[in-house]
Amino acid sequence: MDRTPGRDAVELRVHGISGVTAERILDHPIVTRVAGNSHAGFFRPRPGSGTAGGATDGVAVEAYRWGSLTAGAAVRTASMLLLLPFMLSNLAIWLRPPGHDRWGLLGVLCRLLAGTLTATFMLAAVGVTLDLVGWQCVPYPGCRASRPYLAWLHVLPTGPRLALLSLVPLLALRVVWAIGTRSARAFEGFGPSSKRPPRGRNASLADAGFWQDEQTTGWLRELHVVLGIGTLNVALLAGITPGGVGAPGHDVLFGIAAGLLIVAVILLALPVPANPARARRLLRPLWAATVVVTVCCLGAATLADPTPVGLGKLPGYEGAAAGVVATQGVLLVALTVVTYMRQRAARDGERPVLRGLGTPIVAAAAVSIGAAFTATLVYRVADTLDHGDIPDPIRPNPPMIGPLEPPVAYWWAALAGLAALLIGAAVTSVTLLLSRRRRRRLAARIIERDYPDVSAQDAHRLRLVRETIARSRIVEELGPVLIAFLLIASLGLATVAFDLIGIGPTQLADRLGGHGGGAGVIAAYVTDAGVWVISLLVLSLMVLGFRAYRSAQTRRVVAVLWDLGTFWPRTVHPFAPPCYAARAVPELAKRVTGLTARGPVVISGHSHGSVLAAATVLQLPPSVLARVSLLTYGSPLQRTYARLYPAYLGPRTLRDLGGRIGWRWRNLWRDTDPIGGPIFPPGPDGPPPGVDIDTRLRDPRSLTIDPADTVPPPIEGHWPYHTQAEYQMAIRELTDRSG
Repeated sequence: MDRTPGRDAVELRVHGISGVTAERILDHPIVTRVAGNSHAGFFRPRPGSGTAGGATDGVAVEAYRWGSLTAGAAVRTASMLLLLPFMLSNLAIWLRPPGHDRWGLLGVLCRLLAGTLTATFMLAAVGVTLDLVGWQCVPYPGCRASRPYLAWLHVLPTGPRLALLSLVPLLALRVVWAIGTRSARAFEGFGPSSKRPPRGRNASLADAGFWQDEQTTGWLRELHVVLGIGTLNVALLAGITPGGVGAPGHDVLFGIAAGLLIVAVILLALPVPANPARARRLLRPLWAATVVVTVCCLGAATLADPTPVGLGKLPGYEGAAAGVVATQGVLLVALTVVTYMRQRAARDGERPVLRGLGTPIVAAAAVSIGAAFTATLVYRVADTLDHGDIPDPIRPNPPMIGPLEPPVAYWWAALAGLAALLIGAAVTSVTLLLSRRRRRRLAARIIERDYPDVSAQDAHRLRLVRETIARSRIVEELGPVLIAFLLIASLGLATVAFDLIGIGPTQLADRLGGHGGGAGVIAAYVTDAGVWVISLLVLSLMVLGFRAYRSAQTRRVVAVLWDLGTFWPRTVHPFAPPCYAARAVPELAKRVTGLTARGPVVISGHSHGSVLAAATVLQLPPSVLARVSLLTYGSPLQRTYARLYPAYLGPRTLRDLGGRIGWRWRNLWRDTDPIGGPIFPPGPDGPPPGVDIDTRLRDPRSLTIDPADTVPPPIEGHWPYHTQAEYQMAIRELTDRSG
């Protein structure tokens, strides 16, 4: 409980991304926590130490610091980099365009696509352990030479060897499962306000329990674990069956394992059961059957007759990898078509950016990054095992070393990754170059309006301001780049046909260029370059994760990504990092409710904090709203969130938000701010007549040097806002109107 003496009216500041300190939020060197805990808490200046910076007379200032939910724990922040594909797959569904989804197809497609990412993760672990180590390396003297940690595996027959190595993918699945579960502990104690969180097709941020995703996550987690274990079981049975998949030997057990996979996929496509008891009744038999089948598979491998190891990959592994890639391609195409058709039915005022293709674009990014992680892991292990030589059909390894050939799908992934990087960089450069003149013209008009009379000695300063304004408009120009990325990913789907028939880039180039020509060798070197480019990018992420573990500053930089990507509940992939808003929004709502019992409250949200503030207002009961006002500044609500998430924070939601608090809302913004902007641009979707929400601040305040100063006023851009008089005027007005 807050025991600090305070005045009735409260200004509650909510910071933006990157986990700033409470001292910086309050602009005061000595603060004390009055509520919350070390993960997220409410702070005020220590009594007797003065007032907060930018405070308004008669209004107490309090800060809500939530940054430690994403940037506080080193282990949590570093490990989350490994969950990036899962996070993006979960984010994709929230970018859907508004409108009615009759059969919930978007949700089904996104959940199925997320299931393929779990299968990709398990296939990567299977590829390293069962395929590269157990099947392709250990049987060959040249590969296991000078490696005592692998040589002892040669004593074991093939079946027991594969059974033993199967424990590694199971352990990897358990680790990923544990990361998400352990990371969510900081959010405990903020349970749902209703028994059933609404996750329907028309869910709204105003729905009770919207931010509570534990029931949905628990259901999906059980199914994804079954998917992962089932993928391993099928791969193991294919490896120990003489003649591969379809040959007699373990066909009954193989059929049961495949059947459990199909059941898990069907349940994944169905809505989450509203009744937890019904969910348990469905999952318990599936889990029990999965455990029994897994034990039987391990036992069958241990007792299997010695299987001759031949050249090539683990039987069935090539087809499984190609099948997953093909499935992802089909799902991405279907997701693109469904999303585009849905956005065409939206009203003109609710048309999202990127032509409504935000969902498939982010989903394609999740698939691409997952493929990059997988290809890097498999290729780097293969590169290590074959003593630095990357084999391919044009340049095979000597027979004594073994084949050590990753699946063809990963060759195409490497080539597609290199193409995406080069084309993406080219499109970005061209887009920024072509938009430069337009952005400069816009900046020039703003400069002419704000500084009509400029002396010659201020010309350099004027050019600097103009360039700052022009650069702040770059965000609006990145749409073509993202569309190009989706097109590149779609063109990459053409390689699925080659994956299914086992033709890699070098083989295709060799056939087209004539056997014995140089086309195959050139393609091999280009593919190798793609492998290394992808590997370097992934390794850079790993280095960033290591630095996040050791450096608090790097951890805050990494947390920026998680602040944006983990804002929404997990409704697609359960292994994604947890949703910090599941604690932040209910905690803010609870604190605001308590403060309004003593006086009016102005929720002051900066940058991403304005999004949290808006979500909090939408969760407050009507009895509290009468004493609540909203001040936003540097806010991306309209500029980013309303355009990317029109189904949840579109113009209709923003109007509803203003109406709930009687339009006691002020928004401050600057042209030099690269993130914030007006909430209601001119148009029919604005507030009622006579209501002004947005206040534009000239930045810098002047070009000339004040006689009492030594330097010209700074270009403040995105921060700070509380130092300007307009901020205190807005707080005073909103406090007076909140009675």
